[in-house]
Amino acid sequence: MSKVIISVNNLVKSYGSFEAVKNISFDVMEGEIFGLLGPNGAGKSTTLEIIETLREKTSGTIIVDGLDLDKNPNDIKKIIGVQLQTSGYYPNLKLTELIQLFSGLYNRTVDAMELLDSVNLRDKANSKVKELSGGQRQRFSIATTLINNPKIIFLDEPTTGLDPQARRNLWDLIKGLRQRGATVIITTHYMDEAEILCDRVAIMDSGKIISMASPDKLIDDLVATGFERPKQLKNASLEDVFIHLTGKEWRDD
Repeated sequence: MSKVIISVNNLVKSYGSFEAVKNISFDVMEGEIFGLLGPNGAGKSTTLEIIETLREKTSGTIIVDGLDLDKNPNDIKKIIGVQLQTSGYYPNLKLTELIQLFSGLYNRTVDAMELLDSVNLRDKANSKVKELSGGQRQRFSIATTLINNPKIIFLDEPTTGLDPQARRNLWDLIKGLRQRGATVIITTHYMDEAEILCDRVAIMDSGKIISMASPDKLIDDLVATGFERPKQLKNASLEDVFIHLTGKEWRDD
């Protein structure tokens, strides 16, 4: 039986009279891929930034792996990995130098080449981030979240702007994070991505969680209402055709 690794209770975040997060509660189970979904402005990024200790909450309680956010924020930082935006990297450092820099900040010894191997970037070890393709940048960004061997990994829209090959290869990489024993919390605007990757999803709108279950359960519940797609689905999609014809191997843009 999986245990609860993140517990959010009655979380509120206000900016003056505006409530960005409105008294939400949810649990994330250890070892699952949990999706936080919603339109822009729904409050999902604010919620994650609070859990990540990057933004202060207005009220509520958050427990991360038994640690109270109010009492142990520094201890929480040690067990989480947060995907960085590529704009946050020093532009003139090689990938291996960036890894060594971050490992020093975490006070850890890391084999840079082994870490690059894990995201299929060994051949880019001496490159700078600005020289990488979009998919390579995203893979390197995920690699940096692994430096402190985190128990919990936060990925914010990791496949936005990627081509179909890069997107599906990144899905495999994210599944691999769970196989390594990590819990993954992901935000995405791609519903097919959430359906494939996530064990459970919480759908937010206007600062509230309006539904939470496994993707299959949410779909079955909708179908049970009598909902039907206006067009019959085929057994494959155009993206499947694209991947089948062009291959799924890693490639540069």
